Amino acid sequence: MSLASLNKKPLPTCMPNKKTPAKARFHKTQLYRWIRSSLIIGISASLLTACGSSPTGRYQLKYFPNDEINQMGVQSFMEMKGQMPATKSTRTSQYVNCVANQVIAQVPEKYGIDSWEVVVFDSEQVNAFALPGGKVGVYTGLLNVAANQHQLAAVIGHELAHVLAEHGNERVSTAHASKQGLDLAYKISGAPSPEKDQLFALLGLGSQVGIVMPFGRAQESEADIIGLELMAKAGFQPQQAVDLWQNMAKASGGKSQPELLSTHPSNETRIKDLQKEMPKANRLYLEAQAAGRIPKCKA
Repeated sequence: MSLASLNKKPLPTCMPNKKTPAKARFHKTQLYRWIRSSLIIGISASLLTACGSSPTGRYQLKYFPNDEINQMGVQSFMEMKGQMPATKSTRTSQYVNCVANQVIAQVPEKYGIDSWEVVVFDSEQVNAFALPGGKVGVYTGLLNVAANQHQLAAVIGHELAHVLAEHGNERVSTAHASKQGLDLAYKISGAPSPEKDQLFALLGLGSQVGIVMPFGRAQESEADIIGLELMAKAGFQPQQAVDLWQNMAKASGGKSQPELLSTHPSNETRIKDLQKEMPKANRLYLEAQAAGRIPKCKA
């Protein structure tokens, strides 16, 4: 049973009322408190046992069912589309979708995502995101830094990896385990609120909802590795992932925070870790080329 379903269900109708004798009210109040405490203890125990592992074998807390997390992702994406305009450039949209579809085609069936939706948003932000439920957003501003199809594939692979590794579920679960946020999950269907924005940010929308909640270092590094393999399997040049982050460093003008003050790996650390994975990625790339996977997407 999920936290959301627990919160949706009414508590037992044993609260005192004006017609209930004082002695009965006392016993019913005690019963209510006992039931409430039992629920909280049960939820806490479930949280402690909701253990899982990521595709790289890293320990994760994943309390929510995938269907519920996917529903949250779909709902947040719908609201995103209502707030931010999509690009009017057919050429740009076709280019981004061409790259994205090539990478998406390499997502294993075991992840259970039957279809993906890719939208190019008209914004100067140098950013992209992917949400549970198969939703991908790319900002036109990113195309000024991702210089070619290979670098764009590196970004998209990275964002898809956050979904495949269930980082959204992990962050929402951690928030529930560490904070008094037991009603957060079902607020997604209600009116705009700070709690709703927080949930969107946890799922991966980040600064788009005005709350910056970046993925942690372990999650970012994991997404780099998984994303690198995805792009290589799709036939994109993996070395371009390094070039991408070098471009990112130049675009930031050297203003990025020192690594110890940030939840993200520094550009230098990120590039170094990518280089370690490059031999395997290059093998996957050559196999893709031999299989005829040679993307030809043009802006």
